[in-house]
Amino acid sequence: MDPVAKLIETDTRSQSPGAHDRILDAAYELFSRHGIQAVGIDAVISRSGVARQTLYRHFASKQDLVLAFLERRDDQWTRHWLEHEVYRRASDPTSRLLTIFDVFDGWFRRTDFEGCSFINVMLEHPDPAAPVHRASVTYLASIRGFVEGLAREAGIANAQDFARQWHILMKGSIVAAGEGDRDAARRAKRIGVLLLEDAEAKPRAVRPS
Repeated sequence: MDPVAKLIETDTRSQSPGAHDRILDAAYELFSRHGIQAVGIDAVISRSGVARQTLYRHFASKQDLVLAFLERRDDQWTRHWLEHEVYRRASDPTSRLLTIFDVFDGWFRRTDFEGCSFINVMLEHPDPAAPVHRASVTYLASIRGFVEGLAREAGIANAQDFARQWHILMKGSIVAAGEGDRDAARRAKRIGVLLLEDAEAKPRAVRPS
């Protein structure tokens, strides 16, 4: 087939309603596994099977694609996986806090463990003013907000400060797992038990009705 005709045919196929999702699916897989600095637009184009002009029709720049990836990561990883699993496995807020590390334990032992994309992107773009850095910080804060909500439901005093401590444990265990410590979640859970004991020894906050 004539190269120009082939390009036109390819671009026509890629204008189907699924082009946007195919691009984002490809970016999600590649960015999650390899980080955003190591993955160029050409790799996303090759994986998604769309023409270059189609990709830029849906995403004006790589930065826009990264921001869309982070948004999807928040939806799929934080909401539909982490929070769902925690609520599915435990019924009370204190148990749910510890269950976070049970969920992590299974994740850390997967052969395709990829680490936290929000941490990775934030470190790849350390400038606090960079849009992708700000987005990563926002999504990390959302995870901390989930923990804070559980702490409040458990009646823990100063739930915000407790959530920051708990989130440090979570992030630290992810980094340790990335170093090869597959027992990192179990170690973090044991420290979490001590944090909870310390919190429970203090005056309890009024639980929300």
